[in-house]
Amino acid sequence: MLDVARISVKGQVTIPIEIRKKLGLKEGDKVIFIEKSGDIVLMNSNRLAFEEFQRDMAGEALRAGLNSEDDVADLVKQIREKMWEAQRAGND
Repeated sequence: MLDVARISVKGQVTIPIEIRKKLGLKEGDKVIFIEKSGDIVLMNSNRLAFEEFQRDMAGEALRAGLNSEDDVADLVKQIREKMWEAQRAGND
């Protein structure tokens, strides 16, 4: 894929629609520029943050004994029940 864009007097560039779609960008999103092997790469900052979070959390589920989606759902249910109990106790 090859797209060309012009730089305005203010240094602004319009990102072509196909590139925005591929990056999952919409109005108001932020992008970042990263240097990789001498090239500059444009990335969706939200996507990059999520990928970093995934890397940071890798293995944590297994260490916590969460081996399936059902285990995660059960944990969420337990946490919600504790939150409701704490909220009810505070209202009494």
